[in-house]
Amino acid sequence: MYALFLGLILSLSACSAPVPAAGQASSPDDAYRLARERMVASQIQARGVRDTRVLDSMRRAPRHLFVPDAQRDDAYLDTPLPIGHGQTISQPYIVALMTELARPKAGDRALEIGTGSGYQAAVLSPLVKVLFTIEVVEPLAARATETLAGLGYANVTVRAGDGYAGWPERAPFD
Repeated sequence: MYALFLGLILSLSACSAPVPAAGQASSPDDAYRLARERMVASQIQARGVRDTRVLDSMRRAPRHLFVPDAQRDDAYLDTPLPIGHGQTISQPYIVALMTELARPKAGDRALEIGTGSGYQAAVLSPLVKVLFTIEVVEPLAARATETLAGLGYANVTVRAGDGYAGWPERAPFD
């Protein structure tokens, strides 16, 4: 009887451990994931972006890792944010809209001009076969290269330079 009582007490105490409610974060990673979900629902889908591949890519791309530490708490707001060198990361809706309008396909060789932080490249990467991206501000190109590689975006090649003439050595692009 004592063993049964002890087992019941242990079972009940295990059940009373705090569990995050639905929609609540139990870790910083969960908090950012939930923020991305909210961003997609309220800023992107609500404004008419419908391509499920774009929406899924926006849900996966960790925008907070493409902004300076001081901007992380604002990463999923519907606003551009400063990324240094007089540049900004575009607001999430604009990134989603541009991506949807580009109609990327899985077999595409794509060229992006103006890498910035690399966030748009992170959104495009899973949607194309290979992505080449050019950034005129060398420190931003270096940071984007590091961030994209660290996150495993292996099909993205970043180049520092002026994108006015494109990237003839890697052409043609779809």
